[in-house]
Amino acid sequence: MSETTEDLRVNVESKVATLTFNRPQKMNSLSADLIESTISNLKEFAVDSSIGAIVLTGEGDRAFCAGGDVSKMADSSGTPLTFEQAIDRQRKGQELSRLLHVIPKVTIAAVNGYAVGAGLGIALSCDLRFCSEHAKFGTAFAKVGYGGDYGTTWQLTRLVGEAKAKELFILGDIVDSNEALRIGLVNRVIPKDEFAETIKELASRIAHGPLVSFRYMKENINLAVNSDFHTILDRESITHLRCGQTQDHREGVAAFMEKRDPVFQGR
Repeated sequence: MSETTEDLRVNVESKVATLTFNRPQKMNSLSADLIESTISNLKEFAVDSSIGAIVLTGEGDRAFCAGGDVSKMADSSGTPLTFEQAIDRQRKGQELSRLLHVIPKVTIAAVNGYAVGAGLGIALSCDLRFCSEHAKFGTAFAKVGYGGDYGTTWQLTRLVGEAKAKELFILGDIVDSNEALRIGLVNRVIPKDEFAETIKELASRIAHGPLVSFRYMKENINLAVNSDFHTILDRESITHLRCGQTQDHREGVAAFMEKRDPVFQGR
């Protein structure tokens, strides 16, 4: 059952599940509770037929997610982990990015402020990224002597190309919303005073769309990144015809013939 915690607010409305990182005093940086709660909710919503789209955002207007909590990095008072234990913990947390990328629901990053470090990786792992005009993006890893996590290396290289990805990692410059749109980090930039309502409208539009079709579109595009043309053609033969068996396909054809908007049921 979806659950709100101290660091994560969960809201479900009109087939849209919204997960809000709720640590505004820390620029919505990651905590153990935030990571675990988000992963738990994503796993639940992935198989919940009543959910059509998932939105991730941050509380307030300063940050979407500022990545790891730097104050925790400086705290050495806890029980030290072996290197292998630290790897296990890191992999457990990075499941968040993997789930956003692979679950059969459209995931949307509503980037309302800074998305840096792991927060950038989380945003880039979503299927769609809509940002406020005041949003900022950056890798930030070089500033604290890290190499990059939460999928940033994989996602940035594919979205902006090898040369630009290396620049963003090595120089660590902050990118504003217009530059993020220009280089392909985000899909749309939305005026701040229209941001919340526009996100709600776009998410609802997706959540009430042909969800079986969206599932296979997502799977096929993910597969296409590392597959040859023949593989994708073969995959499309199967998924395209599967979508043709759905009630939504029949409704879409009927609506076209009757010159009206389709009313999809997600099946």
